[in-house]
Amino acid sequence: MSDREMSGETSDGKMGEQKANEAKIEDPASEKRAGEQSKGADDEPEAEAEKPGLGDDRKSGNRIDEKKFRQIGRRELLKLAPVLALGAFAIPGLQEGLLKKGLGFSDWASARLFRSGHRAPEFDPTELTPFAKFPINGYDVDDPGVNLENWTLTVSGAVQKPGEYTLAQVEALPRYRQNTRHVCVEGWDVIGRFGGARLADFLQMVGADPAARFITVNCADDYYESLDMATALHPQTLLCYEMYEQPLTRQHGAPLRLTIPTKVGYKQAKYLVDLKVTNVLDRVGYWEDQGYSWFYGL
Repeated sequence: MSDREMSGETSDGKMGEQKANEAKIEDPASEKRAGEQSKGADDEPEAEAEKPGLGDDRKSGNRIDEKKFRQIGRRELLKLAPVLALGAFAIPGLQEGLLKKGLGFSDWASARLFRSGHRAPEFDPTELTPFAKFPINGYDVDDPGVNLENWTLTVSGAVQKPGEYTLAQVEALPRYRQNTRHVCVEGWDVIGRFGGARLADFLQMVGADPAARFITVNCADDYYESLDMATALHPQTLLCYEMYEQPLTRQHGAPLRLTIPTKVGYKQAKYLVDLKVTNVLDRVGYWEDQGYSWFYGL
């Protein structure tokens, strides 16, 4: 065999080997299609690889306590609540609604905490504020000009004996005197001596419905106020007709006012002329209708 023939044979052999190798390299797409076609209708797909997460932690022994995680989340949200609330107050359109809801919740919570038998502190006579230094804090005028001789208290609503009641009828009820603190919403407080009939005794006398929810009062100076029934029946809530064992002066609400040591001062209306037992409040109170707290217990 000639050298050329030997060379050609060798060349042909190499070329054939190269083609065989090339044939072994398959196109990936073709391989995928071939794999899909080779699957039968009943073949199940291979399970996907498990993603890292809580399962990995369980396997590794470092399991995350999901309940604890949620508790931590709630605590963090509670910490943020005041900040969020302050942010909401910065929006003018939300301020009034938030204040009303806040006061409503405060009144609701205070009413639930109020104990009808729990008495406000009473003080020794040596701790009394001198009568001359007891502040006169009027709503409109210091003296609305009540005719003391012809004065009556008009009683209406859910009572068995509505009508006009004189001061003498109120004074005929057992009298109670107490040295209690008067707290003004403006920031001052004094200790005074007050005397009168328990509102609870007066309500019993007129046959008030014990299931009624509210007491409302109107005053000679156009002031008005309301009380929840539990406060009205409290043993220290008085229809007050004297201070320091003397008849009320005109400046302090003659002839009859409320004294309620479990409440702030603006609940203790003066110059009473009308009392109603009711389940519905048409008006709440002079200051409350301007945004102040209704219950305001001390």
